[in-house]
Amino acid sequence: MPTAIEFFKLLPKTNCKDCGQPTCLAFAMLLSNQKAKIEDCPHVKQEAKETLAEASAPPVKTVDVGGIKMGGETVLYRHERRFNNPIAYALTVSDSLDSVAIAERVAYIKSLAFDRVGMIFKADMASIRNDSGDAENFARAVKDVCSAWDGPIVIESTDAACIEAAVKATDRKPLIYGADKDRLEAYVNIAKENKCPLALICDGPEGAVELVEAAEKMGFQDIILDLSAQNLKETLEEQTIVRRAAIKKKFKPFAYPMMNKVGSGEYAVATAVMSTLKYGSLVIFDDLKNYEALPLFTLRQNIYTDPQVPIQVKQDLYPIGNPDEHSPIMFTTNFSLTYFTVRADIEKSKIPVWLQIVNTEGLSVLTAYSAGKFEPERIADAFAESGVLSKSDGPVIIPGLVTRISGKLQELIGRKVVVGTNESRDIPKHLRELTSQ
Repeated sequence: MPTAIEFFKLLPKTNCKDCGQPTCLAFAMLLSNQKAKIEDCPHVKQEAKETLAEASAPPVKTVDVGGIKMGGETVLYRHERRFNNPIAYALTVSDSLDSVAIAERVAYIKSLAFDRVGMIFKADMASIRNDSGDAENFARAVKDVCSAWDGPIVIESTDAACIEAAVKATDRKPLIYGADKDRLEAYVNIAKENKCPLALICDGPEGAVELVEAAEKMGFQDIILDLSAQNLKETLEEQTIVRRAAIKKKFKPFAYPMMNKVGSGEYAVATAVMSTLKYGSLVIFDDLKNYEALPLFTLRQNIYTDPQVPIQVKQDLYPIGNPDEHSPIMFTTNFSLTYFTVRADIEKSKIPVWLQIVNTEGLSVLTAYSAGKFEPERIADAFAESGVLSKSDGPVIIPGLVTRISGKLQELIGRKVVVGTNESRDIPKHLRELTSQ
């Protein structure tokens, strides 16, 4: 990535402020930190724009597969900045299945969805595999899958005629898997004609260089690399070699997302874990059980969460257990772990409660209070926005850790404030005692 000074040299240096920044140098600093786009400056000459666009392009190309973006990464470690595009997980559907069995298989893929901390974790893609070797049957299977699955798809075949038939069977732009050195030209031609991304089956990093350079000579760059790693050790070593060369050395043949086909079972999941950590963009499973999927999807969420931005829930009023006009009012911060912990303990009490969430920018109670983001004024504003005080005349319960703000809060909302518990686990007992009085 160019420095701010390198960007500045190519800008008009008029300080016109049309980009929204006070000076061209300030704009250049944002460009160097990838917090602005060159298109934000209306006065950059086309030649300079092309130079800047090329210089500021991420070292790993972004490839769009049916709306899922793969690659586009700029760092080796997420604490340096963050990872941008989460790895995608696909499950295989064989074209040897009849239409009813395909519908059942797609329904199973859809069932791999879990609600965790307010997010839905799910399988991302269906990969139709040409086990029959028949073009007509393969096209039929693609149509059957697409009628039941509205997400991105992969089509897998070793026969160019089957690939061509499958591409024409859908109006989507599937990922074509995969082209080795013997069928590269035919597959590239199909991918170019239909504007589809293409996975290259490479013999390790060395083979990837050969295939990528050949594909690029044919004018094709929507590429995903399968390095054909045979075990966990190779997966770790080869994907690290490729990513490091792309990021640190700007080695163009490695400037593409990577993928793995892993089969099924414990070893497949272990390989998928390795690819999630180092540095895959797509894993295709033959099968994946729900008890395997949940921890894997959770790992992905942890890896691709920006470490500098806590997971948050929306500031809002959350009724729990059908509260009425006499139900207690509780409030806490919008740090997702705090919210879900508090909510679960309220539900354990079996007592209806109005739970007000206050926007503290994802900070927990004590941290938010220390940072000045859980003040009485902010809490009172949240109450006013939701209208909770007009919905219930029940007691307002303040988290025990911030009792010292209770006096000011009472003054602002005109309602007595009851001191709650320090620990969320004590909420059920406290609520039962409070409502029994």
